[in-house]
Amino acid sequence: MAPRPSLGLRARLLSAFALLCVVTAAAVAGGLYVQARNDILQRTQDAAVQAMRSRLEAVFPLRSATPGPTELGDIAAAVPDQNSVEFAVAIYREMHSPVAPPGGWRPGGRVLDLDLGVISPRLRQEVAGGEIAWQRVVRQGTPWLIIGAPLLIVEPDGTTRVSGIEVYGARSLLAEQRSIDGLAARAWLTGGAALAFAVVLALLATRGVLRPVRELGRAARLLGEGEMRTRIAVRGTDELADVARTFNNTAAELERHVKQLREMEADARRFVADVSHELRTPLAALAAVADVLDEEAARLPEPAGRAARLVSQETLNLTGLVNDLIEISRFDSGVAALALNEVDVAELVPASLRTRGWSEQVHTELPPAVTAQLDPRRVDVILANLVGNALRHGEPPVSVRLTADPHWIALEVRDHGPGLDEAVLPHVFDRFYKASAARARSEGSGLGLAIARENARLHRGDLTVTNAPDGGAVFTLRLPRRAHDPDGGPE
Repeated sequence: MAPRPSLGLRARLLSAFALLCVVTAAAVAGGLYVQARNDILQRTQDAAVQAMRSRLEAVFPLRSATPGPTELGDIAAAVPDQNSVEFAVAIYREMHSPVAPPGGWRPGGRVLDLDLGVISPRLRQEVAGGEIAWQRVVRQGTPWLIIGAPLLIVEPDGTTRVSGIEVYGARSLLAEQRSIDGLAARAWLTGGAALAFAVVLALLATRGVLRPVRELGRAARLLGEGEMRTRIAVRGTDELADVARTFNNTAAELERHVKQLREMEADARRFVADVSHELRTPLAALAAVADVLDEEAARLPEPAGRAARLVSQETLNLTGLVNDLIEISRFDSGVAALALNEVDVAELVPASLRTRGWSEQVHTELPPAVTAQLDPRRVDVILANLVGNALRHGEPPVSVRLTADPHWIALEVRDHGPGLDEAVLPHVFDRFYKASAARARSEGSGLGLAIARENARLHRGDLTVTNAPDGGAVFTLRLPRRAHDPDGGPE
């Protein structure tokens, strides 16, 4: 599964500021809104209840404990006014008065039908128990406050009791609702303004934070690309300035160490090159002596003959090692060059095998007329090393297969032995690396595959190795069919 793309630092900072602003604004504005709403409704409710209580006190004393429709109508008519309770109805058992004033109050041209369906059973139960209670309802889109109060009767001894008469008054909350809606609108506007302000602050903050971060990233990339003189301008005394100073100190120390390492590497390469060149003259003399010893070894007594052959073989090995070291030093110093020719690869491979007497031991698959611009000597060195290793350390059959497309050729050298250990594969092309400790004293120098890969890279190609699924090591040489210019494009 592909990793999900993450937000950048700017987007995360903006999101954090915006979220903080939204949460804070919502909490503050929401709290103020709820508090103001409750205060408005509570004041309206208290004023309406107090007004209704005062109006009901004017009804005392009742003429009858069992009023009829006329008396219920008088009671209902005594309650309404235009400032608190706008109309009322009185209920006694199964009877109720008409709505007073007649026709009801008409807010916005609508009439509140104050019937028993508007008054909830719970409200009636509380009023019947002798308590003043209220409820808020919405009828035809208009909010209303319904207040219920029991009417009391004063006994001759001055005590009061519930008469069983219930009086319900209604007051429109339309004005209060508009005020509350205005508060909500202002809360939304305040939240929106706070959000815009937070975004502006976030942009300013991210600009101040991201500029040094981007500079640090650019400097780190340059440093990774080898620009050891890269430094960051230090501004201010905050934590980012400390980071910049730390980076500059680290870069300076790294530049010093890299310079020392490069000088040591150059000295080591120069030493190897100088020693190798100095050894060529005495080795040439030793090689001549070795030839004489080879000729005389058969006529010498056995211990002396064996010693002569050993000296001759070690002289050849030492000569090969010195030649390999000289070749490596050319690659390291950058003086190795290609002598390019238009080469028929299908003819180059058999010629290389024929020169070393391997034609009968190696199976080839070479399509005809595959040409490329190559250095024949260096490609011959690569093939000789790969095929020689396959014959010495692998198992037959050994094969060389050529494939090509319009831009590349590939030479695949394979044996059918046990292959290479997985731990060995990453180090096959390392210098002086030998896969087995038993080969430490073998005739190879451990530089052959390293030189082969350097020759491949000098052609702007590459040399790789894998293990075949059915056994054996597979070395693949890929080379461009046309020479490349220094910028990497085809000529």
